[in-house]
Formats: sequence, structure tokens, C-alpha cells
Amino acid sequence: CGQTDEERAAKTVVRIETLYNNKEYRQALDSIKALRERYPKAINARKKVLDIWQKASLKMTQEDIAHTDSALQAVQRQITRHGTRIIPTALRIKRDSLQIRYDVLCGTVRVIRKRIEN
Repeated sequence: CGQTDEERAAKTVVRIETLYNNKEYRQALDSIKALRERYPKAINARKKVLDIWQKASLKMTQEDIAHTDSALQAVQRQITRHGTRIIPTALRIKRDSLQIRYDVLCGTVRVIRKRIEN
């Protein structure tokens, strides 16, 4: 009679909590994926890490928003430097692409927050 999935998954849950607390969000998410695959019957462990999954996803998305916003502002400054001259197509494309990414990431944050609330 060996350990149950719940007992084996407990060590992974502790590792996931440590990764999250150390702000290693990508590794925490990867470990949660591995836990789900290795211990599909460890329902309590999976429920426990669901909260971490949502919070880590939120933190990563917020960090991505900050980087995207910085890049968008840098491109906007480049465009402003051109003044009334014709703005190079590459800059317009980059600005539009970053703006779309920014909008999508903000939408993702809203969805994650709603899930966390429920």
C-alpha cells in the first residue's frame, strides 16, 4: 500500500508555494501544469494550487503590461520626434502592434480578476 496521489503531490504543492513566494511565476505555473499531469486524482492539491495559478498568471500579465507600456511610450516618443513629417511605416506598425498587445493584456487582467473574485 503506497502513498496516495494527494500525499505525493503535497511536496510539489510546497515547491509551488515557494516558487510563487519567490516571485518565480513562470516556474510556479510550469510546476502546476506538471502536478496536474502527474497527479490527476489529487483533487485537493489541485484545488489548493488553483489560487496560485490565478495569482501567478495575474502577476505575470501585469509585468508584461508594464514592459509593453514602456515600449509603447518609447515608440510614441520616436513618433513625436518626427513632428509633422511623415511617420515611418515601421514605427506606425510597431505602435499599433504594441497598442493591441497592451489592450489584450489589460483585457486578460480583467478576466483573471473576475475569476479570482468568484
